[in-house]
Amino acid sequence: MPEHINILFHGVGEPQRELEPGEDAYWISVSAFQSILDEILSWSFPVNLSFDDSNSSDVAIALPHLLERRLTAEFFVLAGRLDAPGSLGEADLRELRKNGMAVGTHGMHHHPWRGLSPAAIRAELADARDRIADVIGQPVTRAACPLGRYDRTTLTALRRLGYTTVFTSDRRPATPGAWLQPRFSVYHQDTPSSVRASVARSRQLPVRARNAAATLVKRLR
Repeated sequence: MPEHINILFHGVGEPQRELEPGEDAYWISVSAFQSILDEILSWSFPVNLSFDDSNSSDVAIALPHLLERRLTAEFFVLAGRLDAPGSLGEADLRELRKNGMAVGTHGMHHHPWRGLSPAAIRAELADARDRIADVIGQPVTRAACPLGRYDRTTLTALRRLGYTTVFTSDRRPATPGAWLQPRFSVYHQDTPSSVRASVARSRQLPVRARNAAATLVKRLR
């Protein structure tokens, strides 16, 4: 089955909230966002777009540029940030759905999903999902791991809770229909050419083997 590429964005433009340490590495300018979208449109292979972290720029900036290019994306939402300054609100989630965008969960508080206690599993994987589902009026069955971190306990809990797809940040091509979906994060310094080069490099056999081994370690630890 042909592979596809999952591209992950975070914030676009000027942040409207205080960022966590290191988070600025994932924010890109509006012009960079536009040029990277145009680059992706030129690719001959399938590409899926997604956004993490519930930033208000998802609706204020990203959504209009996606619609202008007739692109769709999936937005992974932090339930604990709903209606917080600089973050998506309940009305924003409904606006995304109205415009044909998908909505999934990114957890409750942007805590890494590794080494979670039973109480944290319930809050991050179940309670957050249920809150988002109540807002959009439909089940939420897809999740994205905060900070790209996960382990065997996390994956077991996600399967038990009935998630149909889980997205990571493992920077390698994805297999259509696979339960675990790796993604390529776009960074602050990225350009269309650097994103294109990163995807091309991941398809080289030595890099592919190294990335697959790293993913296996994460799944088994």
